[in-house]
Amino acid sequence: MTVLPDDGLSLAAEFPDATHEQWQRLVEGVLRKSGKEFSGAAAEDALSTTLEDGLRTRPLYTARDSAPDPGLPGFAPFVRGSRPEGTSPSGWDVRQRHTALTDGAVLADLENGGTSLWLVLGEGGIPVAELDRALDGVYLDLAPVVLDAGRDTEQAAEALLRRYAEQGVAAEAVRGNLGGDPLGYEARTGTALGFAPYAALAERCAEGYPGLRALTVDALPYHEAGGSAAQELGASLATGVAYLRELTEAGLGVEQAAAQLEFRYAATADQFLTIAKLRAARRLWARVAEVCGAPGAGAQVQHVVTSPVMMTRRDPWVNMLRTTVATLAAGVGGADSVTVLPFDHALGLPDAFARRIARNTSTILIEESHLARVIDPAGGSWYVERLTAELAEAAWQFFRSIERDGGQPAVLRSGRLRTDLATTWAERSKRLAKRREPITGVSEFPLLAEKPVERAPAPEPPSGGLPRVRRDEAYEELRARSDAHLAATGARPRIYLATLGSPAEYTARATFAANLFQAGGIEPVTEGSFEDSGATEAVLCSSDALYAEQAERTAAALRAAGARHVFLAGRGEHSGIDSYVFAGCDAVDVLSATLDRMGVS
Repeated sequence: MTVLPDDGLSLAAEFPDATHEQWQRLVEGVLRKSGKEFSGAAAEDALSTTLEDGLRTRPLYTARDSAPDPGLPGFAPFVRGSRPEGTSPSGWDVRQRHTALTDGAVLADLENGGTSLWLVLGEGGIPVAELDRALDGVYLDLAPVVLDAGRDTEQAAEALLRRYAEQGVAAEAVRGNLGGDPLGYEARTGTALGFAPYAALAERCAEGYPGLRALTVDALPYHEAGGSAAQELGASLATGVAYLRELTEAGLGVEQAAAQLEFRYAATADQFLTIAKLRAARRLWARVAEVCGAPGAGAQVQHVVTSPVMMTRRDPWVNMLRTTVATLAAGVGGADSVTVLPFDHALGLPDAFARRIARNTSTILIEESHLARVIDPAGGSWYVERLTAELAEAAWQFFRSIERDGGQPAVLRSGRLRTDLATTWAERSKRLAKRREPITGVSEFPLLAEKPVERAPAPEPPSGGLPRVRRDEAYEELRARSDAHLAATGARPRIYLATLGSPAEYTARATFAANLFQAGGIEPVTEGSFEDSGATEAVLCSSDALYAEQAERTAAALRAAGARHVFLAGRGEHSGIDSYVFAGCDAVDVLSATLDRMGVS
């Protein structure tokens, strides 16, 4: 959108407006140069990217790409934010997560940028009996506390409320969330919990603690089981609706019930999808509140956590970059609270440095990048508005399918939700295996010589329900096999890169092959002869022209030197070549089979 200056001068006034059709013709020309013949809309489709949930990202968005009116910040449908002022000027709530009692960690977080606490208690966390110790020195009238205690929620809530009373904190000054989430617990463990204790807590909060919520709608179990953005949103809506039903049956009004809920979502390094997801979530919940007869209660409160699924165990330092992008997306998307998982989250208990970097990620974005000074900075972007609308529609359809099947409790217990999430994860796993979705430091640009980062083990989280997946799991399994071989023999499995011609002719494919095989823990050898390399397999790397001249002869020479398997980096049909590696091949399958042949168990 172009806004003319006050004097009316437009620097583009002397130039004719370009049309969409003109742009398409230019695209056709570029594609033609690369050997692809497309015309009109097909040319634009050729540059589009397919996302999960049937969504497609097109290469160009204009004013022709209409989307529903997002409204204004703080007003229904709350797409642009739950509050008129957004998170400006102080920024979002920086919520630090604690699963164990580490000396000084809680106070260090609050004294150095953290503004609230998220305490995991009971099973997989801090013993409920240790809550007083965890909060020792914390000014509870200043720092909101959010509990995550699973089946121990009632006991933990009583302990926290008693602590407030002992410190003399007025009921109206209490802020936070007691964290009741029986369906989230069931998703994690497969164990159903009765709702009566949670209804009692909600009634108690509604009557006596206006700033304290009783329930969390945690969408992380569905995200961590491999669900798509629409599935995460749809499952959270179904959970929220289930809680509204229970709370209203217990005697609360719809507005009172809605005020007891806080929603928790994952933020990934896909920044635009994360922004759209948070905006879509608010639109959808506003629609639920409207249908329930309480449109004024549709302002969803969002707690956003950087995705555990995207965190890697190898080269964990790259996780700092992932969480920075995810935090930016959460802030731009309008999150009320943000938890940045430390970069070593997947390795065990974070150390002080990791916790500091996690805190400072939000601090830099708020204080130095001034991200919170603009309300809904992505608003008005034709791409973001369109993506928000399309994602909201996909999520609404998934939510409706859950409701048709009896609601969230029913689809959890029937196994239907598990099947849906598993299907989505299976499709994503194929993209990960083919490196269509690259993982920097793992499937792309791995560093075999990196020194492992070691941490004290974290408490085991509750299990028995939906699985917890990670993007790096297939490659981690391959690297573990290589590590075991290194420990047993003193050397990693090796592959010889047989480069043909000049560096200009072989460098690109040699680099590709080296990256590919290192992703499976196989060390590439480029110096000396095959006989001296210690390898049992080799890969030819060069240009197509040299392959036509030398591939067959070189493969024969490698076999004579003892090579049991000969790869070629590229495509084609050449005598003497056992298999081919190329962009888009199933890297996990290739690497697993290679380790099998090498005897790496």
